[in-house]
Amino acid sequence: MKNDLAAMRAEGTALTPELGELDLHLIAEGRHRELGRCLGAQPLHANGQDGARFAVWAPNARHVAVIGQFNQWDAQKHPMHARGASGVWEVFIPEARIGELYKFAVWGPGGQRLPDKADPVARATEKPPGTASRIAASQPFTWHDGNWMRTRTARQDAAAPISVYEVHAGSWLRVLEEGGRSLQWQELADRLIPYATRMGFTHLELLPIMEHPFGGSWGYQPLSQFAPSARFGAPAEFAAFVDRCHQAGLGVILDWVPAHFPSDEHGLARFDGTPLYEHADPREGLHKDWNTLIYNFGRHEVRGFLIASALEWLERYHVDGLRVDAVASMLYRDYSRNAGEWLPNIHGGRENLEATAFLRELNSTVAERCPGAVMIAEESTAWPGVTAPVDRGGLGFHFKWNMGWMHDSLHYIARDPVHRRFHHHDMTFGLVYAFSERFMLPISHDEVVHGKGSLFGKMPGDEWQKLANLRAYLGWMWAHPGKKLLFMGCEFAQPAEWNHDASPAWDLLDRPEHRGVQRLVRDLNRLYTAQPALHQLDAAPEGFSWVIGDDENNSVFALLRRAGAEGAAPVLVVCNLTPTPRHHYRVGVPGPAQAWRELLNTDAGAYGGSGMGNGGRVNAQAAPSHGHAHSLLLTLPPLATLVLVPDLAAAASGPL
Repeated sequence: MKNDLAAMRAEGTALTPELGELDLHLIAEGRHRELGRCLGAQPLHANGQDGARFAVWAPNARHVAVIGQFNQWDAQKHPMHARGASGVWEVFIPEARIGELYKFAVWGPGGQRLPDKADPVARATEKPPGTASRIAASQPFTWHDGNWMRTRTARQDAAAPISVYEVHAGSWLRVLEEGGRSLQWQELADRLIPYATRMGFTHLELLPIMEHPFGGSWGYQPLSQFAPSARFGAPAEFAAFVDRCHQAGLGVILDWVPAHFPSDEHGLARFDGTPLYEHADPREGLHKDWNTLIYNFGRHEVRGFLIASALEWLERYHVDGLRVDAVASMLYRDYSRNAGEWLPNIHGGRENLEATAFLRELNSTVAERCPGAVMIAEESTAWPGVTAPVDRGGLGFHFKWNMGWMHDSLHYIARDPVHRRFHHHDMTFGLVYAFSERFMLPISHDEVVHGKGSLFGKMPGDEWQKLANLRAYLGWMWAHPGKKLLFMGCEFAQPAEWNHDASPAWDLLDRPEHRGVQRLVRDLNRLYTAQPALHQLDAAPEGFSWVIGDDENNSVFALLRRAGAEGAAPVLVVCNLTPTPRHHYRVGVPGPAQAWRELLNTDAGAYGGSGMGNGGRVNAQAAPSHGHAHSLLLTLPPLATLVLVPDLAAAASGPL
């Protein structure tokens, strides 16, 4: 074997142009922020020839060669050469052309040939079930989103209205006439962007689009952290999709998975014949819940690989933010492990010190290099300071999913109304900690799969009551402090669980009751954006106060939202979460307004409700109540949420 390898090296192609010593130094330190323009396949013109330079990190390999369409997948034609102690192998291949497929042939430290490996830093891939990498063009995309990028920081600030429509690109709208295929990026741009903007959402959030071998993972087991999935088109087409979103005033957030990766033999697992990206010890390196491998955050090159991946999406593709998946599993060494199945940190504790250092470095780097981009944590524990700045000991995220609010409120709303009085705290407890972090309220894909039922299906009662409960719950969600996220299909009360192999039941919009829920979500988004009190102080306690938080016998809640801007109108929100109408229900309000306007009523006929309400306007009375000098006598419709503002301010803002 040794003589064979020597002969293969002797037949190798010219080794120029090479990576510079600074590149190699930064790779080894984990501080090379542009690996997508350094490692992998880089089209070049060198020595009078067009071709591509290939480079890959495989420090423990005995030998590495490039195989592909340009050499008939022959591992003897293009052996690579090692660049000293950096662990990087490289070669320039004049025959290689943009669009051609390739892999790396790798021999482990013992001389054994491993399964052929896809490029970890490939910027394009073969369409699954194929597993090869593809040589991508290196030219920058042509962008037309200058206005968006200039205003993005303000649009994504904690004081801005942020309402996110979460979408699985592969199943949002399938083409039934063509075997149920998924839409391509251009088709999604033509259909999804106008829909989301008409619905009043400010952002799209896409389930992971990084290339992944198994479609049933929904992208949460990615292997190509630098490449948009070939399922939906070429990388340039994804860039064009983002560009069109920005031109339409719509932000784009991607789910991104740095916590773990699948063990497919063509991927990162034992890439050079040794545990390279993963831990050697399964007590650190095996994620038992998903049968995946955990990144070794203590290794410089691995941290650099992941941070460079994040920057690839934020810088190369102008993506506006990343929702970092499974952060809780990264923070704790004993996450989902029994005693004896995990290793403590150097201090004997359960905290993953290497992962927390990685997250801080990641978020600090993004803040420095990508002004206005947001980092969002899916984190389900009470870890302190997830959204606190790194220089104050925090993790440095901009927002955190409020999983506690989600679980508590869904448990409450799923109960028969007759029992809700005994669980009143499920709706009030979230306000105890609502301002400890900058929160986003998520009703995500995770809540409508695996036997959990759809959002509509969680609601108790007959069909009318289910729809009324759902409308009231959505009204409560949009009134509650925190940014909003809603998964596709929930906006029109899809009865069935999400199925990634099928579209949501769009034909339900032929029924007025489902069209009414969709109209309500649209109007909630418009109201949320138009009223500063509903978003400006989302993360500040002075933006919220209870009016009625203790009427468990009637299951009624009333709260005030306030804005930071002087002169901005407060917003009163009242929820009646029983099917019993409440007449002449007194609610205290701040003065000096003499009348309040009913801006939204989830029981309105236009939304499929009974039409009960207050005629659009209620006069205040000089009758003290709930700590205020004035009060309103309201009719509270059954299973409904009301939103009211002082009449003068409402008139200035205009109708919905």
